[in-house]
Amino acid sequence: MQVNKLHILAFGAHADDVEIGMGATIAKYSLQGKRVGICDLTKAELSSNGTIETRKIEAAHAAEILGVRVREALDIPDRGIYLNEESIHKVVNVIRKYKPEVVFAPYYEDRHPDHGNCARLVEEAVFSAGVSKFITNDDLPAHRVKRLYFYMINGFHKPDFVIDVSDYINKKVDSLNAYKSQFTKIEGSIDTPLVNGYIETVESRERLFGQSVGVKYAEGFKSKVPVMISRDLLGDIE
Repeated sequence: MQVNKLHILAFGAHADDVEIGMGATIAKYSLQGKRVGICDLTKAELSSNGTIETRKIEAAHAAEILGVRVREALDIPDRGIYLNEESIHKVVNVIRKYKPEVVFAPYYEDRHPDHGNCARLVEEAVFSAGVSKFITNDDLPAHRVKRLYFYMINGFHKPDFVIDVSDYINKKVDSLNAYKSQFTKIEGSIDTPLVNGYIETVESRERLFGQSVGVKYAEGFKSKVPVMISRDLLGDIE
């Protein structure tokens, strides 16, 4: 499907990062008719379990479950996500290609260095993408993203805002279960934290975020700038 412009573009270091952090939010907005895309910076070639081809198939299945319009994988090396000109240009090209209104990236405080490095790289690229004289090989016109937000992968941080995903948590869980190579303990797989109840842990986190605002499930996000209430203040109090 040809997609000229996205409402939301979510970046992850590896396929499954976006699903862990904001899979239910993607399902929610996709079902509301918003055009959502995912870009995985690497092919996750250093993952303890699975192969590049397996991960690609799983990522496509997960995207279908969530209603994602387009999913791309760049060729930045796994464990090689750094702030350098080549990588910045690659991410800028994706942003300029799809012209998203809002961009999401992993929260930079995370035990996995690739997630934090992904956040910094995307933040740099979001700024550069809006600079008209910042030229890349693709020579695409500048595009200014309206908002940049950060989702959580590992860890439990106090969110700056949450999104009620009570009606979409099953979509998130289904999308994570699509990654059987990562989250299912099978014969011959390497024993990692991911195959020992990781999905249940993520679901429990979203339940806690939900309880903090009086709903069943919510996903939490961080922002470097104040988040404006879009309705009358009393309209946001239920």
